[in-house]
Amino acid sequence: MTSFHLLLLGLRRAKIPKSRVISSHSCHIQGQTNVQSPKNTTSPDSDQDPAKIIITQLSNCTCLQELCQLHARIIRTQMLDFYPSPFYWNGIIRSYVRLDVPSMALHAYIAMSLAGVSPDSYTIPIVLKAVCQVYAIDAGRQLHSVAIVRGLELNEFCESGLISFYCKVGEFNNARKLFEQNHERKLGSWNAIIGGLSQGGFAKEAINIFIQLRQCGFYPDDVTMVGVTSACGNLGDLNLALQLHKCVFQAKTLEKPEILMLNSLIDMYGKCGRMDLAHRVFTGMVERNVSTWTSMIMGHALHGCAYDALECFRSMRQAGVRPNHVTFVGVLSACVHGGMVGDGRHYFQMMKRTYGITPMMQHYGCMVDLLGRAGLLEEAKELVERMPMRENSIIWGTLMGACEKHGNVEVAEWVARQLQELEPWNDGVYVVLSNIYASACMWEDVERIRRVMKDRKVAKTPGYSLATILV
Repeated sequence: MTSFHLLLLGLRRAKIPKSRVISSHSCHIQGQTNVQSPKNTTSPDSDQDPAKIIITQLSNCTCLQELCQLHARIIRTQMLDFYPSPFYWNGIIRSYVRLDVPSMALHAYIAMSLAGVSPDSYTIPIVLKAVCQVYAIDAGRQLHSVAIVRGLELNEFCESGLISFYCKVGEFNNARKLFEQNHERKLGSWNAIIGGLSQGGFAKEAINIFIQLRQCGFYPDDVTMVGVTSACGNLGDLNLALQLHKCVFQAKTLEKPEILMLNSLIDMYGKCGRMDLAHRVFTGMVERNVSTWTSMIMGHALHGCAYDALECFRSMRQAGVRPNHVTFVGVLSACVHGGMVGDGRHYFQMMKRTYGITPMMQHYGCMVDLLGRAGLLEEAKELVERMPMRENSIIWGTLMGACEKHGNVEVAEWVARQLQELEPWNDGVYVVLSNIYASACMWEDVERIRRVMKDRKVAKTPGYSLATILV
């Protein structure tokens, strides 16, 4: 079975919509006019390769419609028949990945395979990014096989791409095996395993890999430091944070902007509880972007400094920096910690109306928590019912906790029905509902809940204490 058929099998399992398949017919719809053959795309006094002009235009596309029009021109003029190098296919695939249309990137790769063009060391990492975005695990494994067949498995770019893929899909053992099998690995592979372990919640392992990197004589770059400072922030180790700050200065270069590393320092100090040090880094920055401001807002919100978080958000807007969905998670979290119901409603509406940001599960979770803590359980219930996505156990658990706090039996029973349907094995909902009944002196209902648990063989998880020795 060819690599194309294997990848296609993986895409089917990932349930990528057929409507997103790239074809000459689907792309032809967008760009009907002013189409010339590749040989006529240059001006009379230009000696540039016309195909390279197309690649430049691909990299400059800012929206999907523009990209589809250009792709349609490439198909109709048969440019890829004149220039069958993977370089040009890579440009198309990369553009779709950059515009967050991974399914179309994958189908472009399939078209490349059908055209008989073999992937190179740049193709596979690009396609792996698309695979991660649609969580097509089987397709990623098949790309690994393609890399082995093509002799690219230990290539710097392919190896780091494969390590990142396995980390993102939760197969950390495979990522470690791939990393350890190459004794001549480059810095990119070190960065991939450190960043992958850090993002996957294995902060200590990421720090240990960083120590090995230094012992092997490698000098970290900005990508390394972003990964390792993130791991340090998750550990909350201030002493380690101060040491890593020195490494950040060593990793600075004149060629690359330092904003990513400084943003990671702000995030690290915020998670370590030292907002004074985070603010010192912030004030010393010449350039700030949305991530810089968001890191400060999230740091203040994390430690319950609601006023400081909202003041930072106001300063951000005054500076003309447009917030994103992560920024509003921090803002709404600050409102939760400060009990600012009115402000929370205001910013939730601002997110939608002023900035056109569609609320995600995290935003709804913050609002449910905010309303629930304030005892506005009916309003919280109505908000949950209006959610455009399916509720998860966190949303229901948050609302159930609010019902227990305020002794609202009616809403608690409604939430319990939803949770029992979502997680019938979960004993927590029965225990909390029983406690709510007990607080309301509804002893018959308490006994009924106990009988239900016994009949359904749902046992309460016993509590326990564990003695530990700190060394």
